[in-house]
Amino acid sequence: MTGANREGEGAAFSCQDCGACCAFSAEWPRFTLEDDAEIGLIPAELISASGAGMRCEGDRCAALKGVVGEHVSCGIYAVRPLVCRDCEAGDEACLMARARYGL
Repeated sequence: MTGANREGEGAAFSCQDCGACCAFSAEWPRFTLEDDAEIGLIPAELISASGAGMRCEGDRCAALKGVVGEHVSCGIYAVRPLVCRDCEAGDEACLMARARYGL
């Protein structure tokens, strides 16, 4: 997925070249409005011990593959949580995560 820079500079962000949002905070990849059937599609080993969201290694979601800022992919893209689906390249959260990684 790519999106336009919301600061008006016209630069496009490539999520597959970034991944900062998926490694920003262990609190972020949480479940919100997913029902049990949707959560059941996510491999159990990727769900946190509390069951409230995705398992993380430090601040990084365990489903994230690759190197942040170089090339990444989501190991469960088709069934990722709603909070991940709602994330938009170039929005405020994106820019905050990118800043943390110097991107």
